[in-house]
Amino acid sequence: MLALSAAILAGITWGLKRRVPKVWQIWRSWVVMAPLALLIVGLGREATIAGVTLLAIFGFKEFARATGLYRDWGMTGMVYLAIVAVGAAAVWPDWDAGGTRAGWWDAFEAMPIFAVVLILLAPIVWDRTQGQLQAVALATLGFLYVGWMFAHLGFMANSAHAYGYIAFVVFAVEICDISAYTCGKLFGQRPLRSNISPRKTWGGSLGALAVAMALPWALGFSFPPAFGWRAKVVAGLIVGVGGQLGDLSISLIKRDLGLKDMGAVIPGHGGILDRIDSLIIVAPLFAWLVNWIEPLR
Repeated sequence: MLALSAAILAGITWGLKRRVPKVWQIWRSWVVMAPLALLIVGLGREATIAGVTLLAIFGFKEFARATGLYRDWGMTGMVYLAIVAVGAAAVWPDWDAGGTRAGWWDAFEAMPIFAVVLILLAPIVWDRTQGQLQAVALATLGFLYVGWMFAHLGFMANSAHAYGYIAFVVFAVEICDISAYTCGKLFGQRPLRSNISPRKTWGGSLGALAVAMALPWALGFSFPPAFGWRAKVVAGLIVGVGGQLGDLSISLIKRDLGLKDMGAVIPGHGGILDRIDSLIIVAPLFAWLVNWIEPLR
C-alpha cells in the first residue's frame, strides 16, 4: 500500500503537475512508522507490550505539557509510575491462574483504582491544596485515556491470535482515517462537529463507517474460526464509531487549549497523540470483544 500510494503521489506530482509536499511528508513518515510497528509486533508479546507502554508514556507527556500538568512533577511522576504498572500487569503471569497464563487480566483491569490512589497520594505527601483539584482531574483523565485505555492494545499480545487481532485493529483504524479524509473531500458538505473539528464532515464520517463495516469480512483471515458474523459486525462498529470518537476527543482537548497539534515529533502528523488518537477508544472495546470470544483472563 505504501508503494501504491507512492505511485499515485508520483502521478499527481509529475503527471498532473500538482504540488503536494504535505502529503509527501506524511507518506515519508509512514515509511518509517509502518515497518517499525511491524518489527515491534514481530518481536513478540514482550516487545509489543513494551512498545505500547512507551507510546503511552510519551503520549501522556504530550498531554501533560499541553495542559500545563507537566509543571507538577510529583503528579506526573505518579502517572508515569501507574502507566509502567499497567504495562507490568499486561506482561506479568496471571497469578489467578497459578502463573500458567501470560498477562494478568484482573490486575490490569483493576489498575485505575490503584492509579487514582497514587494520584491522590501526590498532594497528600507534599501537603498541597492550591490548584490540586484541577491537577488530580487532569492526571486521572490522562492516565485513564492514554495510559490505560490505549494499553489494551498491548494486552492483546497475550492472545493466542495476537498477530491477527493487533494487525487488524491498527490497519483498520488507519484505513478508516484515510477513508474519512477521502470521502470527506469527495462527498463532504455538512460539518460533523464544526466547533470541535471543522474539516470533518458527515460524508467523511459515513464513508469511514461503511469501510469499517466491510473490513472485518475483507480481513477475515485475521480472526480465528470462533470470530463469527456477530463479532465481525461488532468489530466494524467498534472501529468505525470508536475510531472517530477517539479522534474527536483529542480534537476537543486541542480546541479547548487553542492548539493545532499535541506535538511535533512525527513530521506531517503532529504528535504521538495525534497519531494514536483513533486507537485509544477502539483498543479497549476491541480487547473486550476478544475477551468475549476467547477469554484473555
